[in-house]
Formats: sequence, C-alpha cells, structure tokens
Amino acid sequence: MKSILITGANIVNEGRISPGDVLIKAGRIAKIGTDLSAEIADIHINGSGKHLLPGLIDDQVHFREPGLTHKGEIYTEAKAGVAGGTTTYMEMPNTVPQAVTIPLLEEKYTRASEVSLANYSFFFGGTNDNLEEILKLDLHNVCGLKVFQGSSTGNMVVDNIESLEGIFSNYKGLLAIHSENDHIIKANLEEFKAIYGEDIPVKFHPKIRSEEACYDASSRAVAMAKKYGTRLHILHISTAKELELFDNSIPLEEKRVTAEACIHHMWFSEEDYATKGNLIKWNPAIKSANDRDQIFQAMLDDRIDVIATDHAPHTLEEKSQLYTKAPSGGPLNQHSLVAMLDFYHQGKISLEKIVQKMSHNVATLFQIEERGFIREGYFADLVLVDLNSPWTVSKENILSKCGWSPFEGHTFPSKVSHTIVSGHLAYEEGKFHEEKKGERITFLRNI
Repeated sequence: MKSILITGANIVNEGRISPGDVLIKAGRIAKIGTDLSAEIADIHINGSGKHLLPGLIDDQVHFREPGLTHKGEIYTEAKAGVAGGTTTYMEMPNTVPQAVTIPLLEEKYTRASEVSLANYSFFFGGTNDNLEEILKLDLHNVCGLKVFQGSSTGNMVVDNIESLEGIFSNYKGLLAIHSENDHIIKANLEEFKAIYGEDIPVKFHPKIRSEEACYDASSRAVAMAKKYGTRLHILHISTAKELELFDNSIPLEEKRVTAEACIHHMWFSEEDYATKGNLIKWNPAIKSANDRDQIFQAMLDDRIDVIATDHAPHTLEEKSQLYTKAPSGGPLNQHSLVAMLDFYHQGKISLEKIVQKMSHNVATLFQIEERGFIREGYFADLVLVDLNSPWTVSKENILSKCGWSPFEGHTFPSKVSHTIVSGHLAYEEGKFHEEKKGERITFLRNI
C-alpha cells in the first residue's frame, strides 16, 4: 500500500483545531506532527488552507443490495459516500432477502469486500421469531441489531410484545430501533384516506406518521430498555417531544440509551413539502420547524449523540407516484458533511462539534476498534475539505444510482477534496482510485 504524507492542514480532532502534518503508512496513521516535510512518502497531499477531519462514520444507511439494486447498490452508494467524506458506514437489513439469518448477513459482508470503496458493517435484522439466531451473533464483528417498531421500506416490523421483550431481555449488544407506533400510523392513514382516497397531499405525512406515533413507541422502548438494562440506540429522532427521553448529564461511554439525528430532520421542515413533495417523504416524517430546531439544539447540547443520514435511495419514478404508493426515503450520504459545513458557515455549529457528532461519538457509541479519531496507530480514515469552495448540486454531479437529490439546485459553500479509507487514497479532486476496497470494521466490546 502506498504511503501518504499530508502537510500544512488544519487538523480538526478531539475538540481542537491545530495546524499539522500526518504521515500514513500501511493503512494507519504513523505520525502526527508540525513539520513532517522531510518524511518520504509515495503520495504528497498539500493541505494548505484546508481542514483535515476524521472520516465520517454513518451509522444508518440503506444501500438496497441484494434485491433492490435498480435503485442502489453497495458499490454505487458507498462510492457516493466516499465522495462526501464518509469512510465507514453501517447498513440496514431490510433488503431482499432480509438479513435475518447469519448466512444471509455474511453474504452482504462478502459482497462489500468485493465492491465497497468505504469500510463497512451490517446490522442484523430482528423479527418476531428469530431470537435464537440473534443470540448466535458475534458482537465483535457485527455493529448491532436493528428492530423496526414501525413498518417502513421492507416492512420488517416487530409487533409481538413477547418477541420485543425477548429481544430486549436477552440480546447483549447494541439494539438500534426504528421507533414509531404502527397502530397509530395505520389509524391516521385510514382517516386521511377517507377524505382524499389514495391521493393524499404529502403535506399530511407528518400528521399520519405523527408526533404521537413517534413518542409512544420511543417512550415504550426506553422504558423497556431501562427495565432490562438493554443497550438501546434510537434512530432518526423527528420530534421535539421525544427529546425529553434522553440525557446529557453523563458521559457518552456511560449511556445505556442513546439517540441519533439525521440530516433531513435538521435541514427541512413541513413547509418544504410544498416545493419538494415526495422527495422529502421519509419515515419518520419531517415535521414542524420547531421540531427541526429543537432536534438541532439537542444535537448541540448532547441529548442527541450522533448525526447520520438514513441514506435510502428510490428512483424518481417511484417517488413520482401518489402519496400512498411513493416509498419513503432519499439519497443523502454524498451531501451530509457539506450540509453540516453549511450550518458551520451559518454560525450554527463549530467544526469541532461536527467532527464529534459524525466521527468521534459514532466510534465511541458503537465501540469501533481504532477508528473515528486522528491518532497515531489508528486506521487512516480521513477527509480533507476546502471550506471555501462553493459548488452547486446538479444531476451531473450526483453519484447515487437513483440520480437525484433533495439538495438539487442548492449551492454548498464547502467541498470535499480528498478521502482516505483505511490508508488508501480513495477519492481525489473528483477522481476515484478503486484498486483497494474498504475493510470490515470490528468492535471492542466486553460481552
């Protein structure tokens, strides 16, 4: 593997920004210093005027392989993420077939080893009847268990209370949950169908997948986690009311209940349905401006621990159907970092906080081995950004296989220039180097 020397960058790491150089050898960070220019390396990257960050770790993506590859593949979606500064992702089990047996899960790992430009892990899927298989998982090699309390794409809902109790009381790893009450959602949907039929205006999506549906499921999950001591991680918080369930008074390492915010819930509000329509139809729904603003504040004050994307591509044809037919989700991983850097330019968040929420905390929360920080001896997962290099999102520069983005037409003030994955220069000024693939990440857990 080629050695890499990055010089003159502003290193953003562990709450500080400091000028420095980084030497990478054999996939790892060999040296960090203020003057390494005399070091010999195969590749020299001039970081002058740029900022060097730990690579993003996205703890929630849907790459659609196997079975749904007309809208996304591990290869295409990992590549889009790398262009956006994501060096590691954790992918969800609601593919076709669903990753609910260990052999099916391992098939995804094998495929990623062949085609993924980014590092990877895959969630195992919980069902009403696969607890025996869940308990066979090697928790050092799998990021976690995913449970859908509310149905979404793939319809993997766990709605049997005995099954939920069995999972919460027996599973010793990290349990990530999509938390919406399906019964409340279905009742709301029938009310709107009675008025509008199948052609429900998308602006009512947050009324159908309501605050009540989210809070009811999340509060029940937290109560169950506290009852059994489960390590619970609630995904894509979408309401201000849910924030009362989370704590910022103890260190992240000590938390048993953690939470994630997604880019779209901090960027858009229900007012945007008028112009974006089904393109911003997500589950759980984008809700009010107050919900959006309160989620952002909770991310800043550490009630919410990490930022992710819930990257979930669908084709434009699928998205163009009637509300009741159009699937929920959209592509986001190419633009997650630049979206947060946009907030930085607006004065809403510091660079150090972005790194904490998109790299450090994800590594800490999942107990990822030797990634997520710029430290000597750690894997070299790094992203170099130019904070002052504006560019506009267009169909010509969208890399997700679905070919569209809710950010089309928006000009971001910052740009990713280089992405290094496990010591390999995977992305450089719009060009990809694909001769080396990403690696399966591992976890340091005392199970």
